[in-house]
Amino acid sequence: MKIKLSSVEDAPFISRYYLENAEHLKPWEPIREPGYHDISSWKSRLEMRELEQNQGQAAYFLAYTDDSSKIVAVCNLTGIVRGPFQACYMGYSVSRQHQGQGIMKMLCQHALDYAFNSLNLNRVMANYIPRNVRSEYLLKSLGFEKEGLARKYLSINGQWEDHILTAIINPKNR
Repeated sequence: MKIKLSSVEDAPFISRYYLENAEHLKPWEPIREPGYHDISSWKSRLEMRELEQNQGQAAYFLAYTDDSSKIVAVCNLTGIVRGPFQACYMGYSVSRQHQGQGIMKMLCQHALDYAFNSLNLNRVMANYIPRNVRSEYLLKSLGFEKEGLARKYLSINGQWEDHILTAIINPKNR
């Protein structure tokens, strides 16, 4: 597995990732407008993401196969807030074909190391739908702790879903 920060050149690969995994990710994703995952749409979004990354506002990681032919997982650090908060949100997904192989944990750990050591954040938050047992186990294995329940937190697949709120604190600050 190769991990890299996203760039505009990744557009065809990330488009393919989401189109191939549409049914697999559907229960965990918002409903998107037609064309959202087209290559041209991804090029535009990736240009904006590069700006966000350059400004320290986000980090978008992609995990590729060893031969760099296909994306197998994504992990994003978004909503970075500085000042006294020093925190962000982490979101992630793995292809149906590669789930259960430890790829997601490796990619998320890479993102956490980046958050705590390169961005010097104090806190990373990740939230999951209560029935998403895989996310629950992943976050627990990474050291996230449950902090609460947010009722009707996000519109996912056309329905307002409750989410379990979790966070991990930078080990240097514990």
